[in-house]
Amino acid sequence: MYRNQSIGVVVPAYNEAGLVGDVIETMPTFVDRVYAIDDRSTDETWAEIRAAAERVNRQRAGSGADSDRESESEAATPLADGGVAHDGPVVPLRNDRNMGRGASVKRGFERALADGIDIVAMMDGDGQMDPQVLDHLLDPIVEDRADYTKGNRLMAGGGWAGMSRFRLFGNHMLSFLTKFSTGYWEVGDSQNGYAAISSDMLRRLDIDGLYEDYGFENDILAKLNLLDARVADVPHPAVYGNETSTIQYETFIPRVSVLLASNFGRRVRSKYLQGGFHPVVLCYLFAVVALLVGLVGSVYSFVVWAQGSLGPALVSSVVFLVGGLLLVTALAVDVRLNSHLAVDGE
Repeated sequence: MYRNQSIGVVVPAYNEAGLVGDVIETMPTFVDRVYAIDDRSTDETWAEIRAAAERVNRQRAGSGADSDRESESEAATPLADGGVAHDGPVVPLRNDRNMGRGASVKRGFERALADGIDIVAMMDGDGQMDPQVLDHLLDPIVEDRADYTKGNRLMAGGGWAGMSRFRLFGNHMLSFLTKFSTGYWEVGDSQNGYAAISSDMLRRLDIDGLYEDYGFENDILAKLNLLDARVADVPHPAVYGNETSTIQYETFIPRVSVLLASNFGRRVRSKYLQGGFHPVVLCYLFAVVALLVGLVGSVYSFVVWAQGSLGPALVSSVVFLVGGLLLVTALAVDVRLNSHLAVDGE
């Protein structure tokens, strides 16, 4: 328990042998349940999860720290869902096939709700998220200042120092596109999976409809905005070691781009049309039309201008500038309308 709230932590892992065990064993003692989920790894991740679970559960049983929570069955009993039941806080689960990080987190969400957990956190099994700062993510929710909190490595002093230039550039680009897509303009480091959510907000979410692969973090923010959830960025340092990223960027970037565009359209439709018409829709619409017309006209006029005609180029430039001004206006209004949803996480 943490400040009279039961705490569950979902730990998704794929090929994290040598790392996930330490994550489980260094979990703060106030955590009531750890849902360690192996996404059908091809290394020894599952064996490491089970071994760490047995050690932690045995230690907790000896200290009596988990005496107020009874497990569903005897220790090391196989379950129909691919997991193993333990008399202790760590619940090992294994997907029947490789499904993606988001799918593993969704499974952990469902188990946490079934167990009556008050606040559910997400912490990857790669060791990059320090379990000892978990309470920083929990405090805004416990104090009813936020419904969802997420870590931000770029807010912490030197938090970006361990990132390559390519990774840092990609993080900034995806963060900006995620702001545009989700409406959380003051929330950054969108790819950070260190987060926590209240059970009340989790019950309101369509868990089944959440994205199942990498990009889950972007998608859940978009879905939270539709529910007017309060989101807080919490600074925390990143820990970089020998972990290897399993993201395939040649497929990840196109998929997430489509996801972000789809979520943007859904957000505008839901909040500014179905929820009552707002003129910002017209600003966005005319901005897109003007930018496209101006761009196409500029390409065409380049050919015409080369033959001695300047008129089409000037018209296209003016149309493009008008589109840019409309887009800036729409963004400014959008930021103002959503500013109350981003709260202070410190």
